[in-house]
Amino acid sequence: MGSMIGYFVIILLAAGSVLAAALFFRHRQKQVMDGLSDMLEAAINGTFSETTFDESRQSSLENRLAQYLAASELSVRSIDVEREKIKELIADISHQTRTPLSNILLYTELLEEEPLGEAAQDSVKKLRQQSEKLQFLMDALVKLSRLETGVFVLHPIRQPLTELVVDGMESYREKAAAQGLSIAFSGTKKAEKDAPVYAYFDKKWSMEALGNILDNAIKYTNTGGITIKLCSYELFACVEVTDTGIGIGEEEHAAVFGRFYRGNAVAEKSGVGIGLYLARFIMQQQGGYIRLSSTPGKGSTFGLYFPTAIVSKL
Repeated sequence: MGSMIGYFVIILLAAGSVLAAALFFRHRQKQVMDGLSDMLEAAINGTFSETTFDESRQSSLENRLAQYLAASELSVRSIDVEREKIKELIADISHQTRTPLSNILLYTELLEEEPLGEAAQDSVKKLRQQSEKLQFLMDALVKLSRLETGVFVLHPIRQPLTELVVDGMESYREKAAAQGLSIAFSGTKKAEKDAPVYAYFDKKWSMEALGNILDNAIKYTNTGGITIKLCSYELFACVEVTDTGIGIGEEEHAAVFGRFYRGNAVAEKSGVGIGLYLARFIMQQQGGYIRLSSTPGKGSTFGLYFPTAIVSKL
């Protein structure tokens, strides 16, 4: 009888030990999970610091996560520092080149007013063209660098596309007329014809994108003109720019959006090959895109598609 009671006591003690161990490990597991959760929450909120957590209280897993988050925080800080350095460098380049270029153009204008021989006049004309090309290139590179490094951030808001189109047409009407080209708005393709077409876009930078498209259309069109049309769809609103220019072969449709790409057909034309690249980058930053439809000798149509709803960036 006494031995049975002894066995029973031993069994109870063993069961109690197992239960106590299970409760301990469960409590310890909860502590670890709570610690990991606190670290991740701090990282998400941007308040994580390697000095916030005491390594002596952490498990190996917690300690490794803390080291990883600390390294990530250091990496973010390093990127921010580099971004500030790039921002300052771009500002310096922009400032240091702007004055010499302006002076070159000024002296070129003065030379054009002088009674020069035919050969000298031709040289001055070429000097002006190359100076303007260099100025455009520097301006475009500075804009692109500021966009790509996050110095400039686009702020799309819901607004009518009609104002963008009208402003774009007015800005390039004189340049088109100087080449004997017309530029016109052909209407809106929408179920409710009188209703304005709305989309989400940053007007300043969208004007830059549209301007690059219009500039190319004028540059590579010899006769005829440019027409602009608005189209409204369920997810996007589109500004279509159609010209009667030289057109682009299908094999080059993707390549023309590359940085500094110059097609064989336009090698003799002025330009640096960055306008379409910048236009596409701007559209992508707003959640939109550009579509090209073109046939050599029959002109081109560039469609700038703007989102009609807010696009969240992951």
